[in-house]
Amino acid sequence: MPVRQGVDFRNSGAIPDRTVTSDDLFCGRREIAIEHAGSFYRLKITRQGKLILNK
Repeated sequence: MPVRQGVDFRNSGAIPDRTVTSDDLFCGRREIAIEHAGSFYRLKITRQGKLILNK
């Protein structure tokens, strides 16, 4: 998975440690699961192309 480092994030002045494209993250799927601190979250791409994160 390609990772971009030092990419300006929406001109906010904050530079993330790394940036991953949604294409690389989803790999052709519309929904993925994310495990964080013992909890699971669902990240979905809507029909309008927006991202929604649900616990």
